[in-house]
Amino acid sequence: MKLHIDKSHYIDTNSPIDISIPLSDSNRNPKAWYVKQPRFTPVVTDNYVGSVKDGGAVNFRDVFFNPHGHGTHTECLGHITEKVHSVNKVLNNYFFNAQVLSILPKRVTREDGVVDFIITKDQLSTLSKETEALIIRTLPNENGKLSKDYSSTNPPYFQKECVEVILAAGVKHLLVDLPSVDRENDNGELAFHHAFWEVPETPNFERTITELIFVKTEIKDGVYMLNLQTAPFENDAAPSRPVLYQIKKELIS
Repeated sequence: MKLHIDKSHYIDTNSPIDISIPLSDSNRNPKAWYVKQPRFTPVVTDNYVGSVKDGGAVNFRDVFFNPHGHGTHTECLGHITEKVHSVNKVLNNYFFNAQVLSILPKRVTREDGVVDFIITKDQLSTLSKETEALIIRTLPNENGKLSKDYSSTNPPYFQKECVEVILAAGVKHLLVDLPSVDRENDNGELAFHHAFWEVPETPNFERTITELIFVKTEIKDGVYMLNLQTAPFENDAAPSRPVLYQIKKELIS
């Protein structure tokens, strides 16, 4: 079905581009922050089993997982505030003008000899103005991102100064294929998170960060329409399913 954006452009709702990572109870599920793999377990009582293969009438399973550590999730400022604000209350619009941008993080050696890979302010020079959602694909773009255990790997992260460029472009929703926008071990500073949400000075309730997405290599850099949907959890973060649509030009006969 065609959904028109304006008189000359539309998206085809039959051609979605899903950039989320599915949640599974396999050891191939991605992990971060030292969590164990998710668990899907049948409910069992004295007279009932929630498993068809074990004699139950239906499959009826409890799911144990962590939104931040087990896959694609969207978070709000409640991630870093004393009061746990709900992303379900913050995110109430779901379609946004979006830009996909591929970046090879820069190799930087810290004073203590540790090598970091950092996304820097100057690497965002091609960010378009009036971009509501920015989707960052880090290079190299390997399929291993779909099943990686990121704990103690010091993944790439964003230079705090990137926030200036991102906000100047009008970005409210940042999506990345990393477990965090900040360095894995930064002694709790979380500089980018604080700058992006302007906490504690002027907390911004409209902006979100989505982490652990996966943008396939065949998806080209450029402008798209983003549909950002989250599970309705009353929590600072929730599992999410960001979906892109190519913006097409209407041919006038």
